[in-house]
Amino acid sequence: MVFSTLLSPHRMHIPDGFLSLPVALLLWAVSAAFLTLALRHSRKTLGERQVPLMGIMAAFIFAAQMFNFPIPGGTSGHLLGGVLAAILLGPWGGMLTMTAVIMVQGILFQDGGLVSMGANLFNMGILTTLIGTAIYRLGAHRSQRVKMLLAGGAAWLSVVGAALAASLELWLSGTVALAVVVPAMVGVHAVIGIGEAIITVAALSFVQRTRPDLLEDTAPQPVARGWIAAGLLLSLGVILLAPLASTNPDGLERVAHNLGFLNREAPPPMHLLSDYTLPWLSHTPWSTILAGVIGVAVVTALAFGIAKALRRTA
Repeated sequence: MVFSTLLSPHRMHIPDGFLSLPVALLLWAVSAAFLTLALRHSRKTLGERQVPLMGIMAAFIFAAQMFNFPIPGGTSGHLLGGVLAAILLGPWGGMLTMTAVIMVQGILFQDGGLVSMGANLFNMGILTTLIGTAIYRLGAHRSQRVKMLLAGGAAWLSVVGAALAASLELWLSGTVALAVVVPAMVGVHAVIGIGEAIITVAALSFVQRTRPDLLEDTAPQPVARGWIAAGLLLSLGVILLAPLASTNPDGLERVAHNLGFLNREAPPPMHLLSDYTLPWLSHTPWSTILAGVIGVAVVTALAFGIAKALRRTA
């Protein structure tokens, strides 16, 4: 089956054209309201350890999202990362970290539309962190095993919740019937959510072994430079695997193709590093790797800069 070239296998978020302008603007307003709260609360609660940790988390989530893993049925999925960010940074720091990732993806890589960015921010950056925070906190004062089970469940539910939210947005936009899009989106993302849960629990298990204080309610120790370097090197290591990512369409692209609205995508107003490639190197492995390295550097600097600015104004 040949898919339209409108969407590259490396592009993952809602593009412009899928949502109506009123729905897109409404989601921008909702996202702006939540991010205003995130900025306000982060000024009061952001500790010294979150400053470098926000940069590390943004780098890792960006890198991990470039790696699409295959799922049955000729589809692929990728990490969202909102639950992971919320558990390590809290809901407000998690939202800001996810915002840095999604903004860089949309503006620098044309992954997701600019008009529809509010919807992508809400679905992947806000809703997922709220779900992660609510469920993980149920395990307060419980064993680490229970907490990991809750983290995995939250990660799975965050993917399904984001898919359901996108389904409602597509229906409100008049793009597709609700009774058709909900089972299609939720069905495929329920499987993708299993991968999200596995990656989230694996990452948290690594943190538990190396920096358990980051998962405790007590004040953590400062994040050492060696740990920061290790986090960035891990992110760059994931980038090296990006050329091996599945080329199958992701969940949204698969549903859009099957339900007949894939051709509604509006072309981006600009092309910078579109499709996670460097224009002068075309679609080659080195092009993807170098574009990913640039992305990691930009998103790390942006998240770190947000955190530093909030600390200065606290």
